[in-house]
Amino acid sequence: MIYSIVLINTWAIAFTFMAGAPVWLSTWIPIGLSIVCGVRLVGWWRSGRSVPTAKAAHKALTRGNQFAFVLTAGLTLWALALYPYGDAYMQGNIAFFIAVSGLGVIICAQQLPSAAFIVAIVMNVAFVTFFSLAGIASFVGMAINLVLVSVALLLVVAVQFRHFAGAVSARTKLEAVSRENARLANLDALTGLANRRQFFAHLEAAFSQSKGRRLAVGVIDLDGFKPVNDLYGHKVGDGLLFEVGQRLSALANSTTHISRLGGDEFALTVTDCPDNAELLALGERICAALRAPFQLTEATVQISGSIGFSVYPELATDVHQLYERADYALYQGKRTNRGHALLFTSEHVIAIEEDHRIEQVLSNADLNEELCVFYQPIVDIQSQKTMGFEALARWNSPVLGNVSPGHFIPVAERVGKVSELTCVLLRKALATACCWPEEIRLSFNLSTHDISSSDAVATIVGIILSSGIDPNRLDLEITETAMMYDFSQAKAAIEMFKILGCGIALDDFGTGYSSLSQLHALPLTKIKIDRSFVSGLHKNPASYKIVKSLLALSSDMGLGCVIEGVETGEELEALKKLGGVLVQGYVYSPPVAEADVGGFLPDSGIARIAG
Repeated sequence: MIYSIVLINTWAIAFTFMAGAPVWLSTWIPIGLSIVCGVRLVGWWRSGRSVPTAKAAHKALTRGNQFAFVLTAGLTLWALALYPYGDAYMQGNIAFFIAVSGLGVIICAQQLPSAAFIVAIVMNVAFVTFFSLAGIASFVGMAINLVLVSVALLLVVAVQFRHFAGAVSARTKLEAVSRENARLANLDALTGLANRRQFFAHLEAAFSQSKGRRLAVGVIDLDGFKPVNDLYGHKVGDGLLFEVGQRLSALANSTTHISRLGGDEFALTVTDCPDNAELLALGERICAALRAPFQLTEATVQISGSIGFSVYPELATDVHQLYERADYALYQGKRTNRGHALLFTSEHVIAIEEDHRIEQVLSNADLNEELCVFYQPIVDIQSQKTMGFEALARWNSPVLGNVSPGHFIPVAERVGKVSELTCVLLRKALATACCWPEEIRLSFNLSTHDISSSDAVATIVGIILSSGIDPNRLDLEITETAMMYDFSQAKAAIEMFKILGCGIALDDFGTGYSSLSQLHALPLTKIKIDRSFVSGLHKNPASYKIVKSLLALSSDMGLGCVIEGVETGEELEALKKLGGVLVQGYVYSPPVAEADVGGFLPDSGIARIAG
């Protein structure tokens, strides 16, 4: 706008004086001014395509003030230089040119008020001085009028600039708030790590930029966090999560991006992913860092972490599949090798397909017809008498054949069908146990789902009461993992079963993360020592000491103790020396069908089978 006003008015005056004024004054100077204005216009046009730095902007504004002075002074002197070459009419045009051009520039420069003031001062000083000396009354009146109008316009410019500056300041603050909100929206407030939203945004960006290069996703889950949170409270739990975030951040680098997905679950993306061995080595370093004790203000706690990896492009084709397969690897790792890293492989692809097939068939199965119960004897190794049986699920599918419980039970848990299985199996097991001698006990496993809902607990209680069996003959087995899922609900369920008269056994004792204070708070009647401590007991001093300690602990707490997974005579003899009493395992018998249970009842010669 400024250059348009200046150039149009300049050439209008130039054409008026071309006939009487010298060529250099009426033609060459306007041409030179046009070139200067054109160069400035091109520079301004180019600068609009980029955002300048504060330093560059300040420099440009300073040049703008300088150019305003030079341009106004030059135009005014050029116009006044033409004054002698014109008549009264043409001289009036010069006065009009100076006034209109100056006022137009002032209005257009209102976002740079310093330039507007420079233009007003230069123009008015020259105009008033020159035309006052000319002695023409009309020109003197025009000069005074120009001064008044210029002052009024400068006041308007000052007010407008205050409004403009306020708008810029408000926008700057709004942008800062927006940036901070965006940062907070992508930041986990507790740990300072990227949150779930930012993780997936970063993963999408990394995936789109990978162009076929290896990209890995790791999903981390803390093992043993919930017991810490339940025992010490949420404040300590939050402090622990913060420290976990610090340790994970220390292991990050330019290619490793750490995020917290929520709860005790974290994730990482690894761009330019190394080979599988190096990736697993990174996972093991993370797991090792998480196993080190955490020195918190309130307590020193120890947990561990499991991590599942998946890699693009080998075994994932998109972002969703990459994450889902890392999560699947984590799930499998927590089941088979808790506290370590596991990489998703082609074998897992086959397992997923098998699980999907099992899920479809299980959803349409006639559970009453297809499910049956096998029984494994629990034997007193001192008297060689059968004291009870553990009920174990079996599924003979007309579509899939015999399916291992290690396959179909995890699928049933994942799809929410395990409680239905529990009801069918419990009814069958109780019906069989009713035919046994009254001194023979029945042990039955409950899943996390069975004790995490008051409705499920009420259903199980109803099945027990309607079976006709004395609840005192029934031991309900609950794993540490199930108990820690929701400790308060698990405690309420256990207390309900205890009131009913059932025994409560803590299964796989020693493999979870329950604390002794939590165990003491539960009305347990038995603990079951896991197979992992028994295997090779006679030649592994560490296992020997652990089992010895667990037997002593159960005795001190007044609890019965069943030792699971005893497979060899050497293990059995070692347990006898340690004072073990109740044993179950292949050393006596694998699980057997209902028809074969009679061989293990009193007077059946169980000692000969064990031999």
